[in-house]
Amino acid sequence: MIIPDTKQRIQKAAHDLVMQYSIRSVSMDDIAANLGMSKKTIYQYFKDKDELVESVVDEVIDANQCICNEDRDRADNAVHEIFLVMDMMVEMFKTMNPSILFDMQKDHPAAFGKFQKHRNEYLYNVCRQNLERGIREELFRPEINVDTMARYRVETMLTAFNPEFQRSVKQNLLDIEKEIIIHYLFGLVTLKGYKLVLKYMEEKGLKK
Repeated sequence: MIIPDTKQRIQKAAHDLVMQYSIRSVSMDDIAANLGMSKKTIYQYFKDKDELVESVVDEVIDANQCICNEDRDRADNAVHEIFLVMDMMVEMFKTMNPSILFDMQKDHPAAFGKFQKHRNEYLYNVCRQNLERGIREELFRPEINVDTMARYRVETMLTAFNPEFQRSVKQNLLDIEKEIIIHYLFGLVTLKGYKLVLKYMEEKGLKK
């Protein structure tokens, strides 16, 4: 008997497996075995792996947007908001295989297109609004070109996922992202903002 939440169970299993092993390494057989069900049951809900991957990407994007909105609302200031983003990345990258975006781009272009739209529209606007907030709060330098720096931040989000970049540095995915974010922040801040960055780094036990 097929229970009502079977589609969600399939989606969650697919999410957990591809996050750990990446997309290319996980087959529909693997997902079926993980769930203890037949592939036939999976195909009643998803016509193929492409559709399942797209469904997983949709879920991840929705969750990411929800967390970003919450972080923006509860952040004490623009610098704090970026450190809250770092907290989200700590949770996300704990189980994320660094090959996942490369596999998506190569094998699942429709899903990758959704991710790119999310990055280039939603995340770009989040970065832009954060920069504008930081300038209003006198934490970021007023002469910053907001459009340029928002686009720069969006582009650097993918740096750590580049296979060549990964091979050339001796840091894991999370440490690379932390390094990039701190570098980005130090390039933005006024003296007032600089002191706040040091404060939050100390609270999180990050090297100064």
